[in-house]
Amino acid sequence: MVTRTQLIDYLDTLLGSARIRDYAPNGLQVEGRGEVRRLVTGVSACQALVDEAVRRGADALLVHHGYFWKGESPELVGVKRRRVAALMVAEVNLIAYHLPLDIHPELGNNAQLAQVFELEVEGQVAVGGQEGLLWWGRTRNAYSAEGFAAHVAARLERTPTLITAGKRGVQRVAWCSGGAEGYLPQAAELGVDLYLSGELSEPVVHLARELGVHYLAAGHHATERYGVRALGDHLAERFDLEHHFVEIANPA
Repeated sequence: MVTRTQLIDYLDTLLGSARIRDYAPNGLQVEGRGEVRRLVTGVSACQALVDEAVRRGADALLVHHGYFWKGESPELVGVKRRRVAALMVAEVNLIAYHLPLDIHPELGNNAQLAQVFELEVEGQVAVGGQEGLLWWGRTRNAYSAEGFAAHVAARLERTPTLITAGKRGVQRVAWCSGGAEGYLPQAAELGVDLYLSGELSEPVVHLARELGVHYLAAGHHATERYGVRALGDHLAERFDLEHHFVEIANPA
């Protein structure tokens, strides 16, 4: 068991959230009960995840994608009202960490992807004004572009979308989880063979072909489910919490 205040203080320190400029508030977003014994984690605080956290009797719901995004309407109406109301009625704390959970060197999404895909990390660079967001390294084995896509598909249990750029093989890879396809030019500057992120946009198809770098869109949700689960496991061990990671299916 841990108090809500102790848990948030620990997370803020662990993830270094105070030094990161983000698109949404990191930390406690909806206040619930003061003590946490049962923790549910998931990628996005959609209604299905909120309902499952309530059903499981969670004291806190920890997610990567929470609420109150920059530029979002502030009114608590419609879908947002229903989600927040369900949390407040059940006194479930909603805790969210976005960029801090992407860049953490051990528990973050990109660090976890390196483990999932068996990549040897060589470094991280700043993109979008954020240090350490774009990662690069090497595969343990040499692949064709199609072979590496099959490797990723097997690990994620979903079929990624591959944009090939010639016949070059794949050994040097850059990656950034989620909706980071726009960092392809910065990845190309690292001299990699392939760049992996979550989403696919129309301009990226042309960029990949013209830059000569394969692009692999592996799914926004799929590339960001490992960090929050690893963080939940870490908290469960440190504070003797009951932890449940809940996967809400999402093909995007």
